[in-house]
Amino acid sequence: MKRDIHPDYHDITIEMTDGKSYKTRSTWGKAGDVLKLEIDPTSHPAWTGGPQKIVERGQLARFRNRYAGLGT
Repeated sequence: MKRDIHPDYHDITIEMTDGKSYKTRSTWGKAGDVLKLEIDPTSHPAWTGGPQKIVERGQLARFRNRYAGLGT
Protein backbone atom coordinates (compact mmCIF):
# COMPACT_ATOMS: atom_id res chain seq x y z
CA MET A 1 0.00 0.00 0.00
CA LYS A 2 1.11 3.54 -0.68
CA ARG A 3 1.83 5.71 2.34
CA ASP A 4 -0.03 8.93 3.17
CA ILE A 5 -2.88 8.52 0.67
CA HIS A 6 -5.54 7.10 3.01
CA PRO A 7 -7.82 9.27 5.18
CA ASP A 8 -7.49 9.24 8.97
CA TYR A 9 -9.54 6.39 10.48
CA HIS A 10 -10.59 7.23 14.06
CA ASP A 11 -13.26 6.70 16.75
CA ILE A 12 -16.51 8.74 16.60
CA THR A 13 -19.88 8.54 18.36
CA ILE A 14 -23.14 8.02 16.45
CA GLU A 15 -26.24 9.49 18.13
CA MET A 16 -29.62 8.13 17.01
CA THR A 17 -32.85 10.18 16.88
CA ASP A 18 -34.14 8.52 20.07
CA GLY A 19 -31.04 9.55 22.05
CA LYS A 20 -29.21 6.22 21.98
CA SER A 21 -25.58 6.37 20.94
CA TYR A 22 -22.73 4.04 20.12
CA LYS A 23 -19.08 4.30 19.21
CA THR A 24 -17.65 3.24 15.87
CA ARG A 25 -14.67 3.94 13.65
CA SER A 26 -14.97 6.23 10.63
CA THR A 27 -13.18 8.69 8.38
CA TRP A 28 -15.92 11.29 9.04
CA GLY A 29 -15.00 14.34 11.11
CA LYS A 30 -12.27 14.32 13.73
CA ALA A 31 -11.50 11.90 16.55
CA GLY A 32 -14.16 12.17 19.26
CA ASP A 33 -16.78 13.98 17.11
CA VAL A 34 -20.49 13.15 17.51
CA LEU A 35 -22.55 12.41 14.38
CA LYS A 36 -26.24 13.17 15.10
CA LEU A 37 -28.56 11.33 12.72
CA GLU A 38 -31.75 12.97 11.44
CA ILE A 39 -33.06 9.71 9.95
CA ASP A 40 -32.28 6.24 11.29
CA PRO A 41 -33.88 2.77 11.44
CA THR A 42 -35.97 3.76 14.50
CA SER A 43 -37.69 6.70 12.76
CA HIS A 44 -37.72 6.10 8.98
CA PRO A 45 -40.90 4.63 7.42
CA ALA A 46 -38.90 2.21 5.29
CA TRP A 47 -37.85 0.38 8.48
CA THR A 48 -40.82 1.08 10.75
CA GLY A 49 -43.59 0.11 8.29
CA GLY A 50 -45.15 3.59 8.21
CA PRO A 51 -46.97 5.10 5.26
CA GLN A 52 -45.12 4.64 2.01
CA LYS A 53 -45.79 6.07 -1.44
CA ILE A 54 -44.76 4.12 -4.52
CA VAL A 55 -44.03 6.32 -7.50
CA GLU A 56 -44.16 4.66 -10.90
CA ARG A 57 -42.27 6.56 -13.58
CA GLY A 58 -41.65 3.99 -16.30
CA GLN A 59 -43.17 3.68 -19.75
CA LEU A 60 -45.83 1.24 -18.54
CA ALA A 61 -46.98 3.68 -15.84
CA ARG A 62 -47.24 6.51 -18.40
CA PHE A 63 -49.20 4.24 -20.76
CA ARG A 64 -51.64 3.27 -18.00
CA ASN A 65 -52.13 6.92 -17.00
CA ARG A 66 -52.67 8.06 -20.58
CA TYR A 67 -55.23 5.35 -21.45
CA ALA A 68 -56.86 4.83 -18.03
CA GLY A 69 -60.31 6.06 -19.14
CA LEU A 70 -60.57 3.85 -22.25
CA GLY A 71 -61.25 0.59 -20.42
CA THR A 72 -64.27 -1.56 -21.18
